[in-house]
Amino acid sequence: MSGRKFDDFNQDESESPLDLSLRPVDFTDFAGQAKIKERLAVLVQAAQTRGEPLEHLLFSGPPGLGKTTLANILAKAMNTSIKTTAGPVIEKAGDLAGLLTNLQRGDILFIDEIHRLNKTIEEYLYPAMEDFRLDIIIDQGPNARNIRLNLPRFTLVGATTRSGMISAPLRSRFGMHNRLDYYDETVLQGIILRSARILDAKMDDAAALEVARRSRGTPRIANNLLKWVRDYASVKSDGIMTHEIADKALSMLDIDSDGLDEMDKRILEAIIHRFDGGPVGVNSLAVAVAEESGTIEEVHEPYLIMRGFIKRTPQGRVASRMAYEKFGLKPNSRQDELFG
Repeated sequence: MSGRKFDDFNQDESESPLDLSLRPVDFTDFAGQAKIKERLAVLVQAAQTRGEPLEHLLFSGPPGLGKTTLANILAKAMNTSIKTTAGPVIEKAGDLAGLLTNLQRGDILFIDEIHRLNKTIEEYLYPAMEDFRLDIIIDQGPNARNIRLNLPRFTLVGATTRSGMISAPLRSRFGMHNRLDYYDETVLQGIILRSARILDAKMDDAAALEVARRSRGTPRIANNLLKWVRDYASVKSDGIMTHEIADKALSMLDIDSDGLDEMDKRILEAIIHRFDGGPVGVNSLAVAVAEESGTIEEVHEPYLIMRGFIKRTPQGRVASRMAYEKFGLKPNSRQDELFG
């Protein structure tokens, strides 16, 4: 277990039935993101009143905050079906046509990591979103011909962890953009206690709060850490998850009280020691810690920025005063000037 990282606790490519059982099925069960839930509830009620499908929606934010869950909740609220795919999977116009022509009126097409769509596929998607038609060019040169497919009125729900990489034309075709933020500890504690009840596991409030504090503000990580603490408690104790058991279990994963794992600390130490506190570009940083730049940007950096350990400047990443203090260090004179 010592080799596990937050990357392992942050993936959902092949969720098990147990993982799916922890997922909220309606707005009442979905904790947090109050403003977004309120907006979506209004959209659903208005669409139902008019007897129309929902408008196209875009969800953005770090992994594990509930983008896929909200899409499924919307489908249930609208009493319709949802088809799920991912941007990189749609390689050809025929792939997109196959997805769209199998939809019924009001169905939801959920595209995860929509910023990774091929640009050619984006061009085909524009008329599908606006006019509910798909124009496909068959063959090339003099033999080329255009086939128009009329589509049922559907709802496209896109999800992305990199909203800045979505092209302006695609972004403008979504009726509403919702950015999901990290969850606070109290909300996460409630999510963890709910999940513990579903798992039929015994856990006290203090243990749930300790797991929440180390879950990086992310429900997916919280649920996965909960399952690890449950396993630890069943092997090392009497199966009851207390604060002491939770602390020992999470310490075994090298997850500290700030929710930082080994890679987070390696990133901070690299900025401080190898790059004199920064600024440093993400590619240089990735080489220094032997990690992919995309993983740093999507998994580690958002939380480190949110907690105030690093700052992102036009010149690159800079370690904050808080990062120095975490390791018992004092900023050098150059960094003191930078911090003001």
